[in-house]
Amino acid sequence: MALRFSENDDDQIVAEINITPLTDIFLVLLIIFMISSSAIMESGLQVKLPTAKATTLTHSGNGKPTYVNLSRDGRILVNDREASEAALAEVIKETLLKATDKTVIIRGDESIFLGKAVKIMDAARAAGADKIALATQSPN
Repeated sequence: MALRFSENDDDQIVAEINITPLTDIFLVLLIIFMISSSAIMESGLQVKLPTAKATTLTHSGNGKPTYVNLSRDGRILVNDREASEAALAEVIKETLLKATDKTVIIRGDESIFLGKAVKIMDAARAAGADKIALATQSPN
């Protein structure tokens, strides 16, 4: 806080607030938020998606779909919640009950066998999924 005395005889005190440090703090918080939000979006299992030439982005405007990630080593995550093959249908069912969008997107590593993907599709359909999609990436 800065104090300034005026020239006249009243000896008034004028108080000013310096907001420069406050704006610096907000700028740093904004940068931290931007970096952490992008890290949160990429959390989960690291999977190398298969490539496809005819990839189209299908998105329903109802809400966030349910993602089932299948890694190369066989670990399964349903929206960042780990699940075993035996309990997969139940975990997907619990997740779909909370979701407004009943779409299940399978993000499987390109090295997994088709049989595992079919088991995930079967579990999703038994859990009540309206739509099932396979996530791919476009060739660069």
